[in-house]
Amino acid sequence: MTDYHSSMLDAHSLRLKEDFSALRDNYVIFITENDVIGKGKPLYRIEREIEETGELFNDGEHIIYVNGADRDSSTALGRLMHDFFCTDPDDMNYQQLAKKARFFKENEEGKAAMCKVLEDMKNETAERNSIEIVKRLIAQGKLSLEDIAEAVNLPVEKVRELSEQRSA
Repeated sequence: MTDYHSSMLDAHSLRLKEDFSALRDNYVIFITENDVIGKGKPLYRIEREIEETGELFNDGEHIIYVNGADRDSSTALGRLMHDFFCTDPDDMNYQQLAKKARFFKENEEGKAAMCKVLEDMKNETAERNSIEIVKRLIAQGKLSLEDIAEAVNLPVEKVRELSEQRSA
């Protein structure tokens, strides 16, 4: 799963035909509800290493798991995890976070903004899924670009663009 997220970050970081050396370091941070590693630590930093030498591989991929179950109030991270899973802004430790939570939960403008964000995420996911389907259909070569556009409800220009990218 972490490989997928890292590769998506890489894929979206480069422009078409841009050299891989232009990639910046990627940090994939998973904040999990429970201790998915199971070692009782609040944080797990995962780095790739060369087994034969023990040296870090330094490929620019960094993975961090945050144990959301660790809500130790004596640490800044524990207090933050408490706030992340807290439903009442009045019970939060960090006032900036509580203020934002209150805005999105109690203010009409905040509620509307949150609804828009969720709607945009839904639409973006649907578009991404459609684009993946288009790419597979183009690769199969059984349908015309017009038929593909109609089938997935995308403009034919977008399907043509994806087809041209594939052949470039």
